[in-house]
Amino acid sequence: MSRSLRALFFAGLATVAATALPARAETVGEVGVDWLGNDIMIDAVSDPKIKGVTCHVTYFDRSVIDRLKNGNWFEDPSNNSIACRQTGPIEIGDIDLSKDGEEVFRAGLSLVWKNLLVTRIYDRTNDTLIYLAHSRELTDGSAKMSITTIPLYGQAVTWQNGKPQ
Repeated sequence: MSRSLRALFFAGLATVAATALPARAETVGEVGVDWLGNDIMIDAVSDPKIKGVTCHVTYFDRSVIDRLKNGNWFEDPSNNSIACRQTGPIEIGDIDLSKDGEEVFRAGLSLVWKNLLVTRIYDRTNDTLIYLAHSRELTDGSAKMSITTIPLYGQAVTWQNGKPQ
């Protein structure tokens, strides 16, 4: 394979990989909670398939001192919170309309095992977008979760593939 063809192939592969990834977060706030250096982080996450919706997700970021004190080097607590709001005209792309929904955002809370996830579900009956923040662990699930909704009823919403019936 020629050098230019190989470069084109890898550029295409990178583009496909980038479109398959969930949204990236921008840290917009960091609040210190104690003298050990523990912080509450606030990230802004834009839904990659829905323009005009921004979610703010909070999570606990343990300091090195706290990790040494408690002997748990590898993970942060599963505590989190989410609030999503309309921040512009809503344009909905090709979203998963199943009851399982679609992962919008993922961040690691441990070295390997635990992730903070934001999942989007469309509630057809109530014409509402639901965003669920929760943790996923390899062995034990967590009951700690947070939910927020964006009602679409009465809003000027553009559906890329037409509004589902």
